[in-house]
Amino acid sequence: MDSDRSKGDGNGGAGDGGVVVVGGGVVGLTTAIRLVERGLRVRLWSRDAVTETTSAVAGALWWPYRIEPAAEVGGWSLASLRVYEELAAEPAATGVRLVPGVHADTVLDGLGAWAKELGGLRQLAPDEVPGPYEVGLAARLPLIDMPVHLAWLRARFEELGGSFERRTVTGPGFAEAAAEARVVVDCTGLGARELASDSGLRPVRGQLVLVENPGVDSWFTAADAAADETTYFFPQPGRLVLGGTAQDGAEDLQPDPATAAAIVARCARIRPEIAGARILGHRVGLRPARAGGVRIEAEPLAGGGLLVHHYGHGGAGVTVAWGCADRAAELVCGA
Repeated sequence: MDSDRSKGDGNGGAGDGGVVVVGGGVVGLTTAIRLVERGLRVRLWSRDAVTETTSAVAGALWWPYRIEPAAEVGGWSLASLRVYEELAAEPAATGVRLVPGVHADTVLDGLGAWAKELGGLRQLAPDEVPGPYEVGLAARLPLIDMPVHLAWLRARFEELGGSFERRTVTGPGFAEAAAEARVVVDCTGLGARELASDSGLRPVRGQLVLVENPGVDSWFTAADAAADETTYFFPQPGRLVLGGTAQDGAEDLQPDPATAAAIVARCARIRPEIAGARILGHRVGLRPARAGGVRIEAEPLAGGGLLVHHYGHGGAGVTVAWGCADRAAELVCGA
């Protein structure tokens, strides 16, 4: 993952005040790493521990899902895929594994040009598709254990010379950060509704159920981008993650028992042994969707500083994280 890039040397590089990245999820961490790799002095401010961010709730399978703009997503996704393929060489440390599975209700010809860059995609015959689905696509993709991965990202950032700080930014605006750095990078996800006064942001609620794995070693998804119910399961170390929901505009962070029961039932239609699996816990997260898609753009700050916005990744922040981080870093370093 470009590990031979220069370590931050404390000399700034984006100006005497260096850079403050606000937001400690996967988008903020990857952006901070790319900046410190370029030799900048970088501080990352996060309200929460990295394992308590929205990113920690993610499944998290690499696949472009519920994200715009379509013209950019393919390139961002492929750039991120190459990084995950490298990180999969050390799964215990990085949390990244390459795992086989099936995307039901998916046709290869219906995907974007990015799919032609993937090796191993195979259209399945109808009798090969699990459950009540007639079409499906087999693939071997990065599956990421997010608590482990987020902890690795933070450690990597600090190893390169970055500074991680638990700080809460109130808004609107980023005056507090701008007072301490010439460049501020806004990776606040749904928080940018207030901090960046962006009314185009909205939550898409995702609920998951964690169960003991009854022997499932491959992933499965059936996710209609227009539906608020999805069906998927991801085998992670020590658990099987069952999903899910995509409830546009919902903000309730409490797990709903009826929704959880429906998730288990849907997954059990694909793998019946899931029905009897012992429940380990429930998770709810709010995906930061945005009208117009991901926002990566710069605007001037008073006094000659720069604010780079980098948010709105919807349900695919993990999938595009590294590609988007490269773009945000270009805006910072062009300042």
